[in-house]
Amino acid sequence: MTKIKKTKKTGIKPIHPFKTIEEEANFWDTHSAVGEINDGTLVGFHQANKTSTITIRFSPKDLTALKNQAFRRGVGPTTLARMWLLEKLQSFKT
Repeated sequence: MTKIKKTKKTGIKPIHPFKTIEEEANFWDTHSAVGEINDGTLVGFHQANKTSTITIRFSPKDLTALKNQAFRRGVGPTTLARMWLLEKLQSFKT
């Protein structure tokens, strides 16, 4: 049987949602998630419920360009593609 160590009930305060990618980038350039974790702090991870997936084919040249843009922004290529698609879909709603 595994013993569970009792810890303080203080936790990490949640971060307020960012308004832009630039605001988030500036925050993480000056903060560290590791710095907020002290000995005895319980850390958990939440995996979002994914709904559905689609496959999109790109030419090698376009895929390389997507990967380069994603790398510059510090995100994965699928994340960047999803962000761009959602931005375009939002533009149709207004």
